[in-house]
Amino acid sequence: MSNIVILVGSMRRGGNTDLLARRFAEGVEQHNNVEIISVADYRIAPCIGCNTCFTREGNACFNHDMDAIYEKLRHADVLVIASPVYFYGISAELKAIIDRLHTPMRNTFAIRKLALLLVGAAELPNLFDPILMQYQMILDFFHLMDAGKVLVRCVKDKGDIIGRPEMDEAYQLGFTIE
Repeated sequence: MSNIVILVGSMRRGGNTDLLARRFAEGVEQHNNVEIISVADYRIAPCIGCNTCFTREGNACFNHDMDAIYEKLRHADVLVIASPVYFYGISAELKAIIDRLHTPMRNTFAIRKLALLLVGAAELPNLFDPILMQYQMILDFFHLMDAGKVLVRCVKDKGDIIGRPEMDEAYQLGFTIE
């Protein structure tokens, strides 16, 4: 049984990204512990590059809302990134959290696998390419296993994802993760 943390990068509660992440969680919770962290529940400012996390006791960021997220990530075996796609990137709120993982504290995390759930409004064939390149670079740099991806195009309005085959794909991906 693994500990799975899902970082949901949408500020829109009950939106398409949130629904996809919850469907994934339904599959994963059949055999694992799962916790969803929504950016909508935290106030995380962008990293300012002060590097005080390198000298501060415990390597914590001065942004106190990050303390709770660090604690959850410290116990995670698998990290799932779920984000809407804005101008071919993940959401700014999610990026702020990821950037704050620049701390040496990340070396104490037990994360061994990474998965990706993306939701975009456009139909472009290369819609996800910039994010997928960054995802692969993170996998390579941290020597993480790719636990899988679910990429959803053409969902814009709240609830558009309901009934889409990718919802079942997300459930199945979650169900197979150990």
